[in-house]
Amino acid sequence: MISIGIVAEDGRELYLQSCEFDAEKASTWVQEHVFTTLVVCPRLSGNVRGLYAHTHGQCCFEEPDKGYAGAYADCPWRTREQIKRELLAFMNPEQYGKPEIWGYYADYDWVAFAQLFGTMMNLPDGFPMYCRDIKQWADMVGNPQLPEQGEGEHNALQDARWNRLAFQFLQSLAPSH
Repeated sequence: MISIGIVAEDGRELYLQSCEFDAEKASTWVQEHVFTTLVVCPRLSGNVRGLYAHTHGQCCFEEPDKGYAGAYADCPWRTREQIKRELLAFMNPEQYGKPEIWGYYADYDWVAFAQLFGTMMNLPDGFPMYCRDIKQWADMVGNPQLPEQGEGEHNALQDARWNRLAFQFLQSLAPSH
C-alpha cells in the first residue's frame, strides 16, 4: 500500500501515505501516475524533496523505549502501524456504526487494506469481510456514464472523493421505496 484516501458518508476525510512501501518494486505506471500525486511533507525544506524524503519516516516516529509513538498532523506520511491505528479511529464501529466500504475496481485495494490488519480473519470487529464495488453496481444498472472525476486522478483522496460522487450518482438512479 502506498497511500489511502477515505471519504465517509458524513463528509469526514482521511488521507495517509505509507513511509514503508518499496518504491523499487513499483511499476512504471505507478511511478508515473501514483508517485506524482503524493503529497510532499510541509516540514521538509532545502534540497529534500519528493517521494524518497520519508523512506525512514522522519515525520512518523515510533520510539517504544521512550514510551511514545506519533506523527505530525500536517504530514500525511505514516508507518503501516500508524495507518492501521488511524483507520481504526476513523472507522470506529462503536462511534460511527458498522462501516460499509465502497471502492471503484476495488478488489486489489481491498486486499491491501485488509493486509494492514494481517489476514482477512484479523479485520477488526464490526468491519465487513468484503468491499462493495461501484463499477460492479454500475454494470448491474446498465452501465450509465458516471460523472467525470476531473483532476487529481490516482491521488487516493481525490479518488475517494470521486467514489463518493459516483456512489451518490448511482444512488440517485435507484427507484424510491
